[in-house]
This record gives sequence, C-alpha cells and structure tokens, in this order.
Amino acid sequence: MYGCQCNLRLWLHKYNPSLKDPIDSQQQQLFQTGTDLGELARQLFPGGVDASPPDYFQYALSVKKTAEWIAAGRTIIYEAAFQYEGLLCAIDILVKGPDGWYAYEVKGSTRVKDVFVMDAAFQYHVITGAGLPLQQISLIYINNQYVRKGALALNELFTTTAITDQVKEYSTFLQAKSEELLQVVANKLQPPVIAAGNQCTQPYRCDFYSHCNPPAEIVEEEVGEPVVDLIQLQSFISTLHYPLYYMDFETWSQAVPQLDGHWPFRQVCFQYSVKVQQEQGAIPVEHGYLANDITTPSADFINNLLTVLGEAGTILVYNATFERSRLLEFVRDNPLWKPAIDRVIGRMVDLMEVFRKKQYYLPVMGNSYSIKSVLPALFPEEGYEGLAISDGMEAANAFYQLNQENNPEKIRATRAALEAYCSMDTLAMVKIIDHIRKRIQ
Repeated sequence: MYGCQCNLRLWLHKYNPSLKDPIDSQQQQLFQTGTDLGELARQLFPGGVDASPPDYFQYALSVKKTAEWIAAGRTIIYEAAFQYEGLLCAIDILVKGPDGWYAYEVKGSTRVKDVFVMDAAFQYHVITGAGLPLQQISLIYINNQYVRKGALALNELFTTTAITDQVKEYSTFLQAKSEELLQVVANKLQPPVIAAGNQCTQPYRCDFYSHCNPPAEIVEEEVGEPVVDLIQLQSFISTLHYPLYYMDFETWSQAVPQLDGHWPFRQVCFQYSVKVQQEQGAIPVEHGYLANDITTPSADFINNLLTVLGEAGTILVYNATFERSRLLEFVRDNPLWKPAIDRVIGRMVDLMEVFRKKQYYLPVMGNSYSIKSVLPALFPEEGYEGLAISDGMEAANAFYQLNQENNPEKIRATRAALEAYCSMDTLAMVKIIDHIRKRIQ
C-alpha cells in the first residue's frame, strides 16, 4: 500500500526508516484504535489461534504457523500470514466455513473506502496465489448508527460487507504493480526519483512527508492584502449583549462506545470554560468544569453549564457548529433539557464568522481562520505553544488516559494542564473582542 501511494515511500520504509516523521498523539491514537478494534472483532469469531509474529521482522514465523494450523484442521486463525512470489500479507481473521475459507479485514472506519478495497485486493491476491482459495473476502468496520444500551453488542457495533467482486477487479493492476515494486526494493542503493506532489498526502499523509517537503519548501507565505471591514465589524459587535459569556467545550471520543447512550466516535463533553463579562471593560469572571473521569454522567456537565449561563446575555463561541451539535446531543440524551438548551442555542453568536468571511483579515493568517491562527496574528506575543496541552486532540487523549493513571501527582498535573488549555480558548475570544472594539473606535 505504501508503494501504491508512492514508490519512494516504500523504498524509504525499507531502507531508511529513520527519516520518518515523529508520531504525534493523534496518529498514535489512530494506531491504537485500529489495534483495539482488531482485537475486539476477534470476538465475532471466538476460539481462534493467533499467528501474530513476535515482532514486525519475524513474519516468516507467522507464515509457517498459518500453514501448520491450516494443515492441522484449525478453522479460525487471527493474523493469518501468507507469502507468494516475494509478496507477504496478513489478514485479521481467517475462517473456514462449510464451503471453504472466508477472510475478514477490520477497519477503524464507518464506511468502505477505496483504499480499503485495494488493501483487501492485495491480500486476496497473495492468499489465493499462495494456494488457499477464498470463497469470500470482507471488510468489518464500525456501524455509526449503533447506540450502546447495556453490554456491548458486537454484532450491532460492527458491520460486515463482502467485497470479493470489487477486489477481483484489481487483479491485473496488482500483478503489474507488484512486479514494479519488487524492482523498486531490489535496488538497495538507488532510491526512486519522485518529486513531491499530491501523493505526499493522498490517501494519507506520508510518514516521510518532512523528508520530501523540507521546511524551506513549505513555509507558508502571507496571502493577500489586509482587510478590516469596519462596517461589518460594527454590525457584528452590535449583536452582542451584556452580560457576555465566552464559552468553549472540550470533548473525547472513542470508536467503541464506552457508556450507555454513546455511539461510535461520539464527541463526549468533559470540560468547559466560560468567562462572564458583566459589562464592556469589566474583568471577566472565570467559570470552569472538568469531569472526574469518562464515567461522569452527562447530567453533571449540562446542569453545571446551564447554571453558569443564566437566562440573558450573548453566549460567544468560536465555531458555533461544534458547540451547537454537542448541545443537541444532550437533548437526545434527555428531552427534558430541550427548552433550556434551545434558549442557550438561541443566544449563541459565532466569533469565527468574522474571520471566516474575512471581515477582518491579516495576511499572516494565511488561509486559516482557526483561533490558533487568529490569536497570534492579532497578538504576536500570544499563542498556545507554551502550554503543556496545546490542541483539542491532545486534550481529549490526555483526559481519556487519566483512566489508566494511578499517580496522584500526574493526575493533578494533567488536570491543571487541561484547565489551562480550555481557559486559553475563552481568553483568546476575550482578547479578540476587545481588539475588534478598539479597531472600531
């Protein structure tokens, strides 16, 4: 699959892996999610044997074990491995039915993607080429319509789709591409010469991206001319009514629903920051909430929030779609909250729109209207870089990982970092509004 994206990616992976970009917390979480889902999906076919190798470099042992277990009459094999004409593959689950063998590949996605079909096509090519006929090859992936009620229902959490006909369409392509890639890796001393391009990010960002796109080539240039539309800014400011509530949510999510009422990848609110400014020029008063752990009932979050927000005054957010969606999910949890939440949504104003519509634009913002681009553009001395937690994904992972943390000092430090990060988002909005008012004046 690396070679299908870019021949150079495959060559570097084999001969110069030290050039890979560091794995960030978001990538690590994706890898872990994939591993966890693969383990969980095995329960759909219990009682199998595991052919996983001791480490990444010993797949020959997996090939050997797989062949031995098939010969011995085993009917369910996890991580079954096969080799054919210099090609190697491992399939997540291999099952022998009454009429032959069935292969299943598990994906941490809510739909079938073209790249998954090509991946499965390669596995089908190798497995059948190695001499094991397959009646069917299928993808197992997440059903995002599943809502947990009680014990986890794996047959509802996972969806299985047979793609045998689709993978067969790749047969000619795979034969030719395999021969090409075998030639690529046969030349240990000469990497392919390939210029950076769309393949650096499609279908995934390459883990050698920085090597092929050094900083001198990817420095973001200032784009366009400054725009300060005083009429539109004045119109926006006129929609704000005191007291002003600057509000921001933080959420965590998991592919596998952890609690009743959760669905796959639900964004579960665990923290908010609200700064309340009673009148123009007044010092905002900080209010915050941080759940104890992932099992804290959603009622704690929403009841606490509704108390802080009161019944009058504008609620200012940055990217209202996110907060609005989360609030409507609380209504789904408990329809009795609907009147109060509807009133909150009716009071919300989206600060991001000022920058999305380029009513206020500075070239240093580039093509981004994220608050993390806007804040340092307006206040060069301000930013998120100095924070222990500096983005939403990092915050989500840090909070979720607290469930496995037993060190009281680390728990206190992480919670303090979470509070500082969420508070920074609302402080940024306070500063931006104050700045806009001064520009108008």
